[in-house]
Amino acid sequence: MHIIDKYTIPTGYLFTTQGSKGPLETLSIGDYGKRYNIKADFLGYHDEIAGVPNVHCMPLSEKWVVTLSTQYGCPMKCTFCDVPNVKWQGNATFDDLKAQLYNAISFFPECRYTERLNIHFARMGDPIFNPTVFEFARWMHTNKRQIAADTGLSIEVLHPVLTTSSPRNLAILEKRLLEWCEIKNEVYHGQAGLQLSINSTSDAQRDVTYQGLQSSLERIAGICDKLHAPVSRKYCLNFAYATGNEIDGDKMRKWFDPAKFMCKITPIHNNTASKANGIETVGGYDSFHPYREPERILKDAGFDVLVFVPSLDEEDGLVTCGNVVLGGSSLKYDEGQIKIHGLKRNK
Repeated sequence: MHIIDKYTIPTGYLFTTQGSKGPLETLSIGDYGKRYNIKADFLGYHDEIAGVPNVHCMPLSEKWVVTLSTQYGCPMKCTFCDVPNVKWQGNATFDDLKAQLYNAISFFPECRYTERLNIHFARMGDPIFNPTVFEFARWMHTNKRQIAADTGLSIEVLHPVLTTSSPRNLAILEKRLLEWCEIKNEVYHGQAGLQLSINSTSDAQRDVTYQGLQSSLERIAGICDKLHAPVSRKYCLNFAYATGNEIDGDKMRKWFDPAKFMCKITPIHNNTASKANGIETVGGYDSFHPYREPERILKDAGFDVLVFVPSLDEEDGLVTCGNVVLGGSSLKYDEGQIKIHGLKRNK
């Protein structure tokens, strides 16, 4: 799989490749660490986030993040995402996923070991549609030594994360979610993640933002009741928070079990689709005020709550969800430096 374009961004690289059915888009980036991006009282991070500084990321030897595309475009039509602008051509193959991973690792040949490699199935497509994602997750766990032999990167902890909008028309949604939970709990012994995109507790609002292609909260909740208790970290209910979004604590307490689920609040991101559809980030990124009330509501409902806010480096480098250069998002950054501790080169 040859590389079409490689973009140097402050946190690493964004790149596109020619896959089996067309272009795919991938991220290979560093991470700031929890103390900069998050407020999560249950984890001991109590400071309210009033802007995230454009600091250097942790060394890749401590944490490395690779975000893979699981589909060519996406059959979902979320109004806050640029991916639907990409021509829909179906699921990525096993070789597509493997090539994206290996290419992502190849950009930092000086890093021969990482304590933690996070694999996010979240760039283009909803991974719940693609059965090969599940096969690939199992393969990665079984073949860490083979990955090391092929790429030169030894991985201590491999942590895959599946994020889904819970498509309405996927009849086997429950089966797929149960399978991923088995992968999380039994194959990875808790070292994997599941994130369900909720965004609002109003099905009417969700019908607008997901254009009616998402499952109702009642259906999602019915499936969630059947999920086995999570090993290690809880399953995540994600709220990409925009002006006017409803977050109702009574509904959340009715539908979801705080013993199994935590809640994450992030700003909706300022991509091309959000701007075109009048979806606004609440208060921008430089004040915690917009997130204080939804955090309180969810905590009062019994949930552990994590608030995540990106830096402008991450936003301008299109690291955040809903952005893709293949779908029209525009990069805004200084190509002069990759800000990762321990990196001996700038580009």
